[in-house]
Amino acid sequence: MNEPVISIIAPIFNERENLPELYLRVKEVMEKNGEEWELLLIDDGCTDGSTQIIHDLGAQDERVRPIIFARNFGHQIAVSAGLDYSRGQAVVIIDSDLQDPPEVILDLIAKWREGFEVVYAVRAEREGESWFKLFTASLFYRLIFRITDIEIPLDTGDFRLIDRQVVNVLKQMRERHRFLRGMSSWVGFKQVGVPYRRAARHAGETKYPFRKMLRLAINAVTSFSYFPLQLATYMGFISAGISTLAIPVVIITRLTGSQAFFGQATTLIAVLFLGGVQLISLGILGEYIGRLYDEAKGRPLYIVRQEKSSPAQNQPSSPPEEVR
Repeated sequence: MNEPVISIIAPIFNERENLPELYLRVKEVMEKNGEEWELLLIDDGCTDGSTQIIHDLGAQDERVRPIIFARNFGHQIAVSAGLDYSRGQAVVIIDSDLQDPPEVILDLIAKWREGFEVVYAVRAEREGESWFKLFTASLFYRLIFRITDIEIPLDTGDFRLIDRQVVNVLKQMRERHRFLRGMSSWVGFKQVGVPYRRAARHAGETKYPFRKMLRLAINAVTSFSYFPLQLATYMGFISAGISTLAIPVVIITRLTGSQAFFGQATTLIAVLFLGGVQLISLGILGEYIGRLYDEAKGRPLYIVRQEKSSPAQNQPSSPPEEVR
């Protein structure tokens, strides 16, 4: 097998119904492209039989490279492993549920050929998603765009093409709480968007429920913004300001004999308000401190139980030692 020009990364978590169709459509698209390619299927701790299908695809086509995790490490880590093991001059990240149509890969490659080093797919339309999913996704992208320190394009996911030079930079960034679409924006280089229609899921259920989306949003904010810490400071100043203004008001009302501020209700409300501000501030500090703790432990990002090495290369493409 010759060295691939295009590497395609597909993280897999319990997608047995989608895997055969994913392979067939990627194969059809890449044969149209006419260049050497490889498909890295990252098994992120599948429990539904997807692992065997991944092995079968790897056995029937040498261009399919199974990477089998020892357990579930999460979508962003699975994509990071794909970047580590990829060998192509350009790398395409795509979801395995076929909501990101493989046919769009040709459009991404065309822009790459024009000289762009990061080509991200912009969701112009989204099919088969509830109003709640559409609303929370829109809110998520606009919130991240407003408060982070970098300019992350609106309505973009991880579906994108990344040049080898950019991939090599991303491989040096080993933080554990990862937000790859933010990381790929942070590194710079020449970037451009390609609009596409996001399809409905081909089969199965979403692997990104609201809880995981919320965790991803927290990772995005804490990785690229100090705004939550600044918010805690603002809340402290606001509560202190309210307290300062309230002191003369209470004194005057007491001196005039008003009953408005007698009793314990006012005191309890003030205590609860200040206690809430303190707890929120402690929670925000805890999120950042927890991330420092995770980084200090120095554990590997992921553990690979089994992988299919190509004849030309028995190791991933120069990943840092800690990934194994």
